[in-house]
Amino acid sequence: MDNKTIGFIGLGNMGGRMTRCLVDAGLAVLGYDTDRQRVESAGAQVAESIGQVAAQVDVVLLSLPDSKVVEAVVEGPEGLLRHCHEGQIVVDLSTAAASSTVRLHALFAERGVQYIDAGISGGAAAAQKGALTLMVGGDAASVAALDWVFAPIASKVFLMGESGAGHTTKLLNNFLNAVSLAATAEVMVAGKKAGLDLHQLLDVLNSSSGVNFATQKRFPYIVDGNYLEGGLTGKLMSKDVVLYLDRVRELGVASLNASGPLASFGLQVALGYGDQISNKVVDAIGDMSGGVRLHQTWKEDKA
Repeated sequence: MDNKTIGFIGLGNMGGRMTRCLVDAGLAVLGYDTDRQRVESAGAQVAESIGQVAAQVDVVLLSLPDSKVVEAVVEGPEGLLRHCHEGQIVVDLSTAAASSTVRLHALFAERGVQYIDAGISGGAAAAQKGALTLMVGGDAASVAALDWVFAPIASKVFLMGESGAGHTTKLLNNFLNAVSLAATAEVMVAGKKAGLDLHQLLDVLNSSSGVNFATQKRFPYIVDGNYLEGGLTGKLMSKDVVLYLDRVRELGVASLNASGPLASFGLQVALGYGDQISNKVVDAIGDMSGGVRLHQTWKEDKA
């Protein structure tokens, strides 16, 4: 492998899309996932182990569910720390706990490896188009050296500060996303039960002080039954809210607004929608409000 081959570990919902963008841009990608088919589907070369990826490339990207999995990939008996080499850059694109990120950064630094945290935003649609927003923490020179890696997957890259700053920024963003999605879901169910035209209600909200990402980008589709499948699941949204709470507690910040999204996405998981896109939270709230579905007629709802 030459030093322009990118290693990619974790080719799931987001990682697979990012890998495809890299491959389509003409870059060689050596991928590893517990599901070999994901690597093949994304067009990457298949690695047989994490160690093989670490040993053969100078840049490794991670896209994993949470810090527990990241730590296993990094610190496991055949993990990255065991096989990394001096001068390597490891970029964690996962949504992870900043405290874990800072700890792993120190372990990699002892081996001459730069560990960069890069939170991503934009969802599956942006990942598909290579138009993600990256929130990055770590060594500025190393981040600048990754321009050729980030260009095919991101339209905006923000260097937020030292190690942990990227993942902290991602948690702050995801919390606001959770608040707006859960609150808008509740409002739309109320609008449906009040007999309002939901498209017109969205026009009002988007022209008024209630406007947010959910009213602009999600619910214009959801009200017609298109839940925009493929994005962040209810379980992962719940996980992100908990990570946010952990982070603000570490920072000594009072969290007075987390109970709403925590309850809403907890309800989604409890009612069996946890592995579906987080937009399904509106159905969970609808279930608790008389079996409401935004895209059905009121007569169908009552049936």
